[in-house]
Amino acid sequence: MAELENDVPGEAVIDVRPEAMGVVITVSGHVDASNAHSLRTAVASAAKERPHRIVFDVSRLEFIDSTGLAVLLNIASTVDVVLRNPSPAVRRVVELSGLTTILSFETG
Repeated sequence: MAELENDVPGEAVIDVRPEAMGVVITVSGHVDASNAHSLRTAVASAAKERPHRIVFDVSRLEFIDSTGLAVLLNIASTVDVVLRNPSPAVRRVVELSGLTTILSFETG
């Protein structure tokens, strides 16, 4: 039980930058109910530019819960969403959730 007591929720670090076909939002750390508002704010800001697609670079994202996935799904209803270089943990959550037809993967 001691290891659970020391398990402090991670923070999300989010960076937004333009890309030729749209916007890249780099997300690292942990995205959960406690900080998904930061991701939601970044996505809303990026969407104002009306990009063709939003790429989420999630190579350093260690954890995402259903709240974070909901942010991605919400924006995917209006623009193409790509998850670039997903970590194994993120890839597994998306695959197990059955969302690979909505949230596509990209490597590179």
